[in-house]
Amino acid sequence: MIGTMYQERREIHRNATLTAPERTDDIRKETSLHSARIQQLIAQYKKDMDQVDVFAAKAQAQYQIEQELYVKHDVKRGLRDLDGKGVRAGLTTISQIMATQMENGKECPAPGHLYYSGIPIETLVEGFISHDSFSFEEIVYLLLIGKLPTAKELRQFHMLLSDYRLLPNRFNNGVIMKMPSDNIMNTMAKCVLALHAYDPKLDDTSIPNVMRQCLQLIAQFPSLAVFGYQTSMYFRNDKSMFIQKPDPNLTIAENILFMMRPDGKYSRLEARLLDLCLVLHAEHGGGNNSAFTVHVVSSSGTDTYATIAAALGSLKGPKHGGANIKVMEMFADLKQHCPDWEDEDAIHAYLEGLLRGEGFDHTGLIYGMGHAIYSISDPRAVILKSFVEQLSTEKGCHAEYQLYATVERLATEVITKNRRIYNGICANVDFYSGFVYRMLGLPTDLFTPIFAIARIAGWSAHRIEELINCRKIISPAYLSVGEKQPYVPLEEC
Repeated sequence: MIGTMYQERREIHRNATLTAPERTDDIRKETSLHSARIQQLIAQYKKDMDQVDVFAAKAQAQYQIEQELYVKHDVKRGLRDLDGKGVRAGLTTISQIMATQMENGKECPAPGHLYYSGIPIETLVEGFISHDSFSFEEIVYLLLIGKLPTAKELRQFHMLLSDYRLLPNRFNNGVIMKMPSDNIMNTMAKCVLALHAYDPKLDDTSIPNVMRQCLQLIAQFPSLAVFGYQTSMYFRNDKSMFIQKPDPNLTIAENILFMMRPDGKYSRLEARLLDLCLVLHAEHGGGNNSAFTVHVVSSSGTDTYATIAAALGSLKGPKHGGANIKVMEMFADLKQHCPDWEDEDAIHAYLEGLLRGEGFDHTGLIYGMGHAIYSISDPRAVILKSFVEQLSTEKGCHAEYQLYATVERLATEVITKNRRIYNGICANVDFYSGFVYRMLGLPTDLFTPIFAIARIAGWSAHRIEELINCRKIISPAYLSVGEKQPYVPLEEC
């Protein structure tokens, strides 16, 4: 220690006695050594990746399974039948999705319906509108408890969430600001796992303890997302950083806007529409990818933090939680190719090209159109669309809203005609949600985290339901179709 201090003092003294040219020469030498080290690391990386590419090619050749085998052995890929109907893997009382009805003894497509704890989502939204109230917290209560709260119970629930809202002391500096990521979902997962260390009853899976853990995470998710975004902008994008703690007197939707904006200001319509988005994304059955992940992981007996981190990993995937981002990117591409938003012939031709794989990302998809369950209509999209026009007028974006409405109408025609879909095709909730977030001034990096802020309500309910009813670990069967091979000693290879 003393020797190190002496060397540091000697170095300081040496630098103080150097002339300007000598200091410049030293800097050049250090820069040269640094550049050489970087070049060495790059060369080593390229060399290693050449070997990794060989390994990847061998694995891809070895583990490619013939598609016909899935049909031969009646494997329900994605846990869905060939007609798209989901394989029944469990029971739930939390929510229900209906998209068919019986006609003359035959199951036929019907307008979509979504129920939270047995109550139609349309009825819930209408009730909240009539009372001119923010409703996400009430939905959280409904999903966790199974019944709507009384006025007194709701006030107590708001106070409890407010008590749980603040993060642990020095959590920002000690966790969020260390190793910031440019993907906020990764940041949130890291933070959730780190919160495990602050919990004195971290592995207790009793229902009261899990309820407490879930409520704390529900209350803290907005701060994790917003603080993670602000930190990323500062450390990785050289932007100014401002951290505003959540206001205990505001709702979750209001606090998101309050923490995101330097002046903390927002209109009531803005907050109400964000609140509505949270309500519509809060839950969607036990079979969606992230909710099923919660059931699977919870059945192993692991802790709440590991379970919610796994759900975040699922939702992060572009096939699940990132769909509204793809919609926004698709519309940006459409605007470049169709500058006249009223030219329906040009828009129609653009959409035809998308289906042929000729435009945008060449996947043959029109993002925001179609759903694994809904065919005639997605009730969430129907509700959201009715409010989007109002916000677009306030924000001076009504012409863009009309573009969205035109694309929705034309895309339905194009897909029905070209893909020969007879059960119907509809816009899903992701078609309009990204547009809403952009009008609210929310960055694209927060689109999926906002989905997570909403969906953790459903995840928490499904975790509690699984723990109450869990009898076995979820462990489905996989049929081995690999060929047998003999063991070959290393010296003979």
